[in-house]
Amino acid sequence: MDLALTLAALPLALPLMAAIALWVRLDSPGPALFRQQRVGRGGALFRIHKFRTMRLHDGAGPQVTAGGDARITRAGRWLRRTKLDELPQLIDVLRGDMSLVGPRPEVPRYMALYADEVRQQILSVRPGITDRAAIEFRDEERLLAASSNPERTYVEQVMPIKQRYYLDYVARRSLGGDARILLDTARALWVREKST
Repeated sequence: MDLALTLAALPLALPLMAAIALWVRLDSPGPALFRQQRVGRGGALFRIHKFRTMRLHDGAGPQVTAGGDARITRAGRWLRRTKLDELPQLIDVLRGDMSLVGPRPEVPRYMALYADEVRQQILSVRPGITDRAAIEFRDEERLLAASSNPERTYVEQVMPIKQRYYLDYVARRSLGGDARILLDTARALWVREKST
């Protein structure tokens, strides 16, 4: 399903991706794509692809982004709200590093905080572009913006809930379940865009 849907979507997605890449480059100095190391299936490290939504910086500091972060560009605000910054992950699906549906891949720094048994279960499947946790936490940046310590809030409050979603996905995953998550993702993004 990953390959079939991705190959079918690419002819439609590529012109949009080219336009977004040009916009990102014109909006602020730097490359169109952002690459970051994430933990994949079996603990293998890979580089995830996204459209760059932030001004170039040295990479220090928290690896979560709260809404209103001054580093986010004008183009980035819209891309993050619509989740179109995730489109280049279709490349990662074609490369076999990711699936369309699966637990969202964490950076090594946060994955190291998972209990060993939890980590092994979650990493038994490929990470995905979307999942139930991504739908439920689509306003995560707004939640973190209300915190005086966004990284601590993410680790202590958000991450444990996401882990439960991930474990539930691994235990119950099916082709039909993945199809429902894809449809629910599209519906959630459509509703959100109409309301803004």
